[in-house]
Amino acid sequence: MEYGIIGNCAHSALAEAGRIVWLCWPRMDSSPVFGSLLDEEKGGRFEVEAIDLRDVQQEYVENTNILRTVFTSDSGCFELLDFAPRFSKHGRPFKPRMLVRILRPLKGEPLVRVRIDPTYHYGRAEITRWTASNHIEFNGLPAPLRLTSNIPLTYLNEGRSFVLAHESHLVLTYGEPLQESIEHTSNHYYERTRDYWRSWVKRSHIPRDYQKEVIRSALVLKLHQFEETGAIIASTTTSLPEFPGSGRCWDYRFCWLRDAYFSLNAFERLGHFDEMERFLIYLRSILDTHGDDLQPLYGILGEAELTEEILDHLDGFRGEKPVRIGNQAHEHVQNDVYGEMILAISRMLLDSRFVGSEGLDGAGPLMEQLLGQIEQRLEDPDAGLWKSRGQVQLHTFTLLTHWAGARRAAEVGTVIDSSELRDRAHRVMKRVRSIIETRCFDEESGALTQAADTKDLDAAMLLALHFGFWEHGDPAAARHVDAIRDQLSVDGLLKRYNVEDDFGEPEAAFTVCSFWLVEALAIVGKTNEARLLFERLLGHGNKLGLFSENILPATGQMSGNFPQTYSHVGLINAAFRLSRSWE
Repeated sequence: MEYGIIGNCAHSALAEAGRIVWLCWPRMDSSPVFGSLLDEEKGGRFEVEAIDLRDVQQEYVENTNILRTVFTSDSGCFELLDFAPRFSKHGRPFKPRMLVRILRPLKGEPLVRVRIDPTYHYGRAEITRWTASNHIEFNGLPAPLRLTSNIPLTYLNEGRSFVLAHESHLVLTYGEPLQESIEHTSNHYYERTRDYWRSWVKRSHIPRDYQKEVIRSALVLKLHQFEETGAIIASTTTSLPEFPGSGRCWDYRFCWLRDAYFSLNAFERLGHFDEMERFLIYLRSILDTHGDDLQPLYGILGEAELTEEILDHLDGFRGEKPVRIGNQAHEHVQNDVYGEMILAISRMLLDSRFVGSEGLDGAGPLMEQLLGQIEQRLEDPDAGLWKSRGQVQLHTFTLLTHWAGARRAAEVGTVIDSSELRDRAHRVMKRVRSIIETRCFDEESGALTQAADTKDLDAAMLLALHFGFWEHGDPAAARHVDAIRDQLSVDGLLKRYNVEDDFGEPEAAFTVCSFWLVEALAIVGKTNEARLLFERLLGHGNKLGLFSENILPATGQMSGNFPQTYSHVGLINAAFRLSRSWE
């Protein structure tokens, strides 16, 4: 998966070797305008290619989300700069539905070809085009799609090759067209976008070690927050299979509240708080609209109905079917979300720097609402964080988040001088810990189990250390980590679990689980072992430093939706845990 991601917090695209293989407009969860990722024939195309290509290399312009591709051919060499404009304009974030592609000759007289054939409605739309003096307009989409260029339009319409004798520009817009000079606008937007991303990185707190990896992961996370509402989506893509032949092809272009909590935790470590404020507003909007009976996921505008549909007419990623849009998990009961939402918003109540923040008023009563939901659901079985479709259990991870959420609520109660909230939260903590210790612990393995009254282990229970379930230095924590590592490792990488679920037994290693193991090993003092595993994991990312949902242990290749926020959050947290202190 040698794709690079570009975007501007309104939309994202994936590119590989000059091809835009994925771009959804007008939103991250809309139909692709270019979707060859899921069907080479029906997915449309927007390609820049070198004739008689000898070599192609991709990299990011340092500390940005601008992708640079260098083509070397028999006739010469040129670079392609791909980006979605983002910067401050008139005091507001400027993030148009626009893709800019700048072609610059570097050596010789390279022979180039550009081909564009957009699609919509997941390859079912009939797209027509008409040509003006400096642009091509495509119709058949919900809004006009326009390609403006200083390349002769006949070459673009017919896919003819041409000599790249001077800098050339391609600006694709959805809705509002480009009205200004294409040369000046492209270069001006490039400079402003480059400066924006570098300024954002400069304001980030990063560890002393693994800086490049953390910066890239931070930039990936930033692209997955739909800034307009504050929603944080789990991944850019849909239906990339967890492993070949699995049928596990899911649409991840939605906001899982659990995933969002972990992303916010990473943003907090990075020192970026605007993202936390935006998400709080998103959460408040959901509660005000739908009540405090939370689903595990919502649409990026807060939609509750995310009906799952199978698109039989698409071939799927490398022929893997089915292609799904929507996600049936919105119907699930996953009770861990209540504790995680307490953890997500509590930082803003405990940190004096957030005084006066938008959305903070009413956060105290919201904390009480969420704690009330934990009390009501404390011993209710649910689908669990891995989204089981056919079985409900009293999952230990859910109980753990109840405990962690209640502990944080007690802290908030102390700070806001609410003895009622504090005492209520302490009662919940005590009750939950009793259930975990009596029903969710296996004496034989020395580990917390996947669910109450079972012996099966689950990699998610490594997060017991993240949540502080054991006191520092407690030998029980080390036994717990060893048991999970020993039972769930495949060639040194960690599976989520090793029991059958709705689709059989999983074969892939879930990327974030291995990062969780790194952090857990470091917490129990096995730093050398943790570092070796972490540096091995870094080698499983692509050449741009991006990670998907899964790793196939037999080949070391990535699989699943891409890039995956969970994976990059795991990398960030593990890097901070392993790094030397700046002091």
